[in-house]
Amino acid sequence: MKIDVTHIIDYFSYNSTVVLSYFFICLFILIINKISKDRVNHFLVFRKGNILNPMNYIRLVASGLCHQDWSHFRNNFVMILLMGPMLEEKYGSIPLLQMIVATSIISGLFHLIFYKGGAIGASDNVYMMVALCSVTNITSGKIPITLILIFFFYIADEIIKQFSNKKDHISHDSHIVGAICGFVYGYFLL
Repeated sequence: MKIDVTHIIDYFSYNSTVVLSYFFICLFILIINKISKDRVNHFLVFRKGNILNPMNYIRLVASGLCHQDWSHFRNNFVMILLMGPMLEEKYGSIPLLQMIVATSIISGLFHLIFYKGGAIGASDNVYMMVALCSVTNITSGKIPITLILIFFFYIADEIIKQFSNKKDHISHDSHIVGAICGFVYGYFLL
């Protein structure tokens, strides 16, 4: 059987522009960061500093593009690739991009206000998408049971982990901030 390589691309669809672009940008940064021995993450992660430095504003979003390692990247993007295309189809590419950027900025500002250093990764956007997916079924003033279950399995668990004495180097507060953003977006977009 002969395979015509020129037509292989016809079998694939870039079906979710924002989600796939987000994936490939983060994958590229992960690879370049590993090659540079963490210099890229060090440069892009936000931290307290001069508010007049324009790079600090770029870092609010760029921190969400960085990941510590392959496992961190994979764990975030399995969920984003699962939920993101459905959300992009429902709300549109530009609104989803705006939600991703806004969530990154809000989470970054939260960290700048309450912590010395910044967090990295897309988990705030994972939790935003989880919450947003759970509120998409709200109709005629009724609360879906799936929303309640999502709250207990994802959000309540993160709240408990945030206030436990066990330190695991995971930014549980970013998860909580992301989920709050998702609930707010879902409420206002319905």
